[in-house]
Amino acid sequence: MIKYQLICKNCELTFDSWFASSEEFEKLKKKKYLNCHGCNSFKIEKSLMKPNVLNKKSEIEKINLKEKNFHIKKTIKEYQKFVKKNFEYVGDNFTYEARSIHYNKKKKKKGIFGKASKQDLIELREEGIETQSIPWFKNEEN
Repeated sequence: MIKYQLICKNCELTFDSWFASSEEFEKLKKKKYLNCHGCNSFKIEKSLMKPNVLNKKSEIEKINLKEKNFHIKKTIKEYQKFVKKNFEYVGDNFTYEARSIHYNKKKKKKGIFGKASKQDLIELREEGIETQSIPWFKNEEN
């Protein structure tokens, strides 16, 4: 595993991400699977990283990382609960429903959420249809 600090060339947001290898990073970038969680741009680059030296401080950082991961997972679960309560689930029909709302000015009482492939999301954005992708834990993981 390799950790890169990434930077969005569009909004200059920096964030860290883990990859199986540097080749894996390049492959995901080429397929446009890497996007900025701030502005959804696909203009993501690696930035300079400091070397990781093992010491007691790094062990403390690992503990802190586990705590952060717990809080991140908890926050994502709270988002999921909010989305389930306030949006209509359309399942695999998300792309169709999003286009229907956008092009036909179809009114909905609630917003929608569902499943879409990365390619579908790219196409929707190219058509000017705003979407947002969030991590989603399956019920067994909740």
